[in-house]
Amino acid sequence: MDTQDYGPKPHVVDIERATTENSNFRTTHWTGTDLQLTLMSIPPGEDIGLEVHPDNDQFLRLEQGRGRCQMGPSEDDLSFDEEVADDWAIFVPKGTWHNVTNTGEVDMRLYAIYGPAHHPNGTIHATQEEAEEDEHDHGH
Repeated sequence: MDTQDYGPKPHVVDIERATTENSNFRTTHWTGTDLQLTLMSIPPGEDIGLEVHPDNDQFLRLEQGRGRCQMGPSEDDLSFDEEVADDWAIFVPKGTWHNVTNTGEVDMRLYAIYGPAHHPNGTIHATQEEAEEDEHDHGH
């Protein structure tokens, strides 16, 4: 599995293969000045974690598995609730609370594109717990 962050240099990638081969909770694959690609793997029954990005629009695409996407104006009001599956895309406007839960039987593999970049270049979080610890250490 390739865990290198290729940004901000010019780069091309077989995004489906890179996403389905990623077994880390989160791996930054390309970090530029105004855009970032992260690869994610979510085990059955787990989720990406309820979060909001005040300064980032976000695009997510499932390459494997199925899940439940919830979004809303506050963490207590997730009025948008949709089932998603392999090949589905999710658009998250900045300032929108959101979570995606793996409702399937296999690891859900997806990628996220942030604009602007959200994680430091080279970020790898093997588990969700590691990601949460890192986010708390940096005040995100």
